[in-house]
Parts: sequence; structure tokens; C-alpha cells
Amino acid sequence: MSTPSAVPPPDARVDTFVPRYGAHPDAAGGVSFRLWAPSADRVLLECEGQVPVAMTSAEAGEFVARLDCPVGSAYRYRVFVGDDDTGLAVPDPASRALRDGVDGWSLVTDPSAYTWQHPAWRGRPWEACVIYEVHLGAIGGMAGLVRRLPQLVELGVTAIELMPLAECPGTRNWGYDGVQPYAVASYYGTPQAFQALVDAIHDHGLMVFVDVVYNHFGPDGNFLPHYAKAFFRDDVATPWGAAIDFRRPQVRRFFIDNALMWLLDYRVDGLRFDAVHAIGDRDFLLEMATTLRTRVGGERHVHLMLENEHNQASLLGGEGYTAQWADDWHNVMHVLLTGEAEGYYADFVTDATAKLATAMGEGFVFQGQATRKGEARGEPSAGLPPTAFIDFLQNHDQIGNRALGERLSQLADADALAAATLLLLLSPKIPLLFMGEEWGSRRPFLFFTDYHDTLADAVREGRRREFAEFGAFEDPAQRERIPDPNAQTTFADACLDTAEAERPEHRDQCERLTAWLALRHAWVVPRLAGARALRSEVIGDAAVDACWQLGDGSTLRIAINLGPAAVNLAAPVPLLVASHADVAAALRAEQLPSRRCAVWLDARETTA
Repeated sequence: MSTPSAVPPPDARVDTFVPRYGAHPDAAGGVSFRLWAPSADRVLLECEGQVPVAMTSAEAGEFVARLDCPVGSAYRYRVFVGDDDTGLAVPDPASRALRDGVDGWSLVTDPSAYTWQHPAWRGRPWEACVIYEVHLGAIGGMAGLVRRLPQLVELGVTAIELMPLAECPGTRNWGYDGVQPYAVASYYGTPQAFQALVDAIHDHGLMVFVDVVYNHFGPDGNFLPHYAKAFFRDDVATPWGAAIDFRRPQVRRFFIDNALMWLLDYRVDGLRFDAVHAIGDRDFLLEMATTLRTRVGGERHVHLMLENEHNQASLLGGEGYTAQWADDWHNVMHVLLTGEAEGYYADFVTDATAKLATAMGEGFVFQGQATRKGEARGEPSAGLPPTAFIDFLQNHDQIGNRALGERLSQLADADALAAATLLLLLSPKIPLLFMGEEWGSRRPFLFFTDYHDTLADAVREGRRREFAEFGAFEDPAQRERIPDPNAQTTFADACLDTAEAERPEHRDQCERLTAWLALRHAWVVPRLAGARALRSEVIGDAAVDACWQLGDGSTLRIAINLGPAAVNLAAPVPLLVASHADVAAALRAEQLPSRRCAVWLDARETTA
């Protein structure tokens, strides 16, 4: 396993950061408050136990105030719009913590009060990444994750990626319904508790990434449209309502400062930006990346990851983003493993093997071609290094957005899945595992929320309508089988069962993945910097043979056969590892059996 940056330079220090908006304690014992409320005529600052204070109107719709109050004080804003003489009490949209939910009181916090146990942590190089995606609630909360850290280190994981942490309505949520992006969800713990969690993760030599959502706000608890209508566009709609107006400097600052908060005040090592195709502002995305690298880079490794259906290769590399989630690779692999062809998988059914070859060699399948809907998607990606792509066979979306939340362990042939997993873990792309995947968990991971009354009804029925066009759920009676996202049992079913991992068949799989990741760290990771694709070609039905030149001139070759019959394959170089014990003998006869994968590393060969 690669060695983490455990011995930092002597001048390493904990950076501090003060966002423009929110409540910030000062050295004189007071707290400064700033709110952007361009639709408001006046704003009162209400601090519990004190007389309300009229905030001063400042530049461009901002309201400011300073108050003598201690850290931990509860406060809120009362905004007055038009002829309303009562005002609407709202939490601070940039508060770090809330009391009593998304429509309750904000709390004054001091992020600099935490004493870091590893203040000189610098992170680890991108090439060393093996990412493990986690829903913090479904793994048992902060304490549950801490208990799992030694096993994850043993497995070969080097980075924990946390699904969104922002405050959402209720007591459980995937995190993508956040309405308070600066506040750690109170059902996970306090801001200081999250700082301690990051410290614990770093103590094990692991990085921590956080998934952030800047493309929309959730449906409950978002008060911005009332007092900051300019936060949203009136000419562009999204599936979640009016689009956020990233043309506004205040809006850009709100989100860029939020990203800086996670990197500086919580010292996370990277961010995954959710669904940036729904942001639709390339200039903002580039400004975000440049600002973060300028402000946080230097002595620290900072990794910025995109989810982007538009496949914009031009956003990756240089001062832009480190890598993108490779949905194309996943989608064609899923088609070959399961035979499913509905929904977005329909784009990957025709010429699936050729599409897999493209994904293995060039990252994106869609590089400007039209999708099934006739829309051109993507940019050429062949010039990007393989490490610009994060490959995965499963993640929260690809499991949880299924009607019944099934994992691949329930959907795919076991031998084919083992072959695909070896490809995932030994490829020069960056691999991502979803929690429980390492032992082949068969527990579902379902979409869950904690809404009530009419909103709960709308979410439940809306989810069931999503699957009306799928063959298995055309019958309304069958759609009733789809679990209610708001039921407590839906969340409970999605929580990991660590006892499952101790059953012999699951323990064997975990040991196999551990061995494969050890090979990755020993043989592939040290050579990844500077890697490039050489070729990727179809060698049979659902079979591809690909080759990459690594940074030291070595050649990595991986052949996978997901088809029903053996394929011809010459393999003069000694085998590094195979998915099954019978592969070595078959290769001597120049055959790669069905549902098998083989990996070679020729450290002697160089290619001009």
C-alpha cells in the first residue's frame, strides 16, 4: 500500500477562513452578521435573549450587523418584503449549525476553536486514490465510520467519499435535498464533531472527500426565493424549480466560499461536485476550480471531482478539475453484466462491446455523438490521461435510483462480476467502491427521505411514477411494491449489516479484493503519473483487450471477456493476476475463457 504523507513539512499550518456571509466571531468578543437579501426592504437580527436589532443596509442588497453575543448563541433573521409588517423569521442560509431543523434557529459557531490533532496533514497524490463512497447515516453515523476505518485501510482504500452532509429536512436523507449548504446536518453531529471525524480519518492515513450540491436546493426549508429572488433565474427551469443564477457575483461567492469552508475549516482533501450539467455555467465552474486551487493548493493535495452528463473534457486537467465520474464506463459495463436496456442504458446497448473498448481507452463513450434522444453530448476525451476518470461498478445513484435498490451481487453472474471487479481495481483509471461492495453485500440501498404530509405523498408517488415506463412496473399494483422513501424501514434496510461481511462467502470476496488492491498499490500506483492509453480493441463478443503505457515506460495490459464463449488471445508476457484460477492454463492455449479477466504488467517494455 502506498505510504501517506505522514511526515509533513515543518512549516505546515492550519489555514483559517471567513466567508463573506454568515455569522463570524471576532477577536473583540462580538459577532459580525451579513445576509444578502436583495428583495427585502428591511431585516431584523433576532438573537435569543436579546432585543432584536435592525440590520444596516449595505452594498448591493446586503444587510450587516454586529452584536455582542457568545459562541453558541441562537439567532435568526426577520425579513420584511413589501407591505408585510410582520416579517418572516428565517435561519441564516450561511449558518454552520441549526437548532430545531431547517426552519429553526441558527447557531453561532467558531470553527477555529477546534484543536486539530493532525494540523500538518497534506493529503495524498491523486494517483494513490482508491475511493470508498459512504452514506454517513447508513454506515452508523460518525462513530460507525470510525469503527470501520481499520478494515478500510486493510482493504486498500485510501479515500473516503461522503455523500452530502448539508442540513436537510427531517432526520435522514441522501443529502441531495439540502437547503443549508454551510451547516453539517444536525442528525450527524456538530461542526466540531465533524472536524474530529476528519481528524480520525487522517489519523488512519486516509483522505476524505465531501459531495457538494450547488445545482439546486431541496423542496422544503428554502427561504431564499422570499427575500433573495435574484438568487434564481426566471427564464430557466430545472427538475427542481427555477435555476440558480450563477451570473450574480453574490451567488458565485456564496457557493465558492462554501467550497472553501469544507477545504479550509474542515480540512477535507477534496470535493465531488454533484450534477454540474444542471449548473450550466462554464465560467462559474472554471472560476470555482481556479479559486480553490489558488487559495488551498501549494503544500496540500486538493482533488476536485465532477459529475457531469455533458462530458466536458475541457473542464478536466490543468487548473480545472482533477477527474470526472465515468458514467459512460459504468453504463456500458452494466449493460454487459445484466442485459438491462431500459432508461439511459438504452444508449449503450447497440455496439456495446465497441463502446466498452472506447470507454476503456478514451474515458467517455459520448464525445459529441447524439444520444437516443437526438441530443449531441460530450467532447473528445482521448487526449486525457486515464486518471482523469473515476470508474465504478456501483455507487449511490446506480443502486439507489433503482426501484428496489438491488446491488450487482443480485443482478449479475458472479464470475462476470468478479472479472469486472478486477478490471475496475487494476485499471489505470481511479477506482471507486460503494460501501459494502467489498464483501458483495446483498442488502439494498434505497432512496430515502424524511418528509411528511403532502410533500411525503408527492415524493412517494413521484418516485413510483418514475418507473411506470419500466416493464416490471407497468402494472400499478407492481409499482406499489416500490418502497416508500419516507418509511423508517426504507432507511433501515439501506443500512449496512457488518455481520453479513463475516459469512464465509463474503469474507472470501473481501480477501480477494484486498489482494487485488495490494497489487494495485504495489505495481500500478507508483507508475500511474504520466500514464496514457495505447490501444483498446474488440477481440470478441463482449470482450476487449486494452493496453496503456505507464509513466515509467512500463506497459499495463488488461483483457476482459464478459461474453458467453472463450476468445482467442495471445499473451507472451507473464501474467500479473487473473480473476479466476483457471485463466493461466487457458492462456497457455491462447484462450481467455468466458467471464474472465487477465492483467499483465511488462515493466521492461517501453513504447515511443
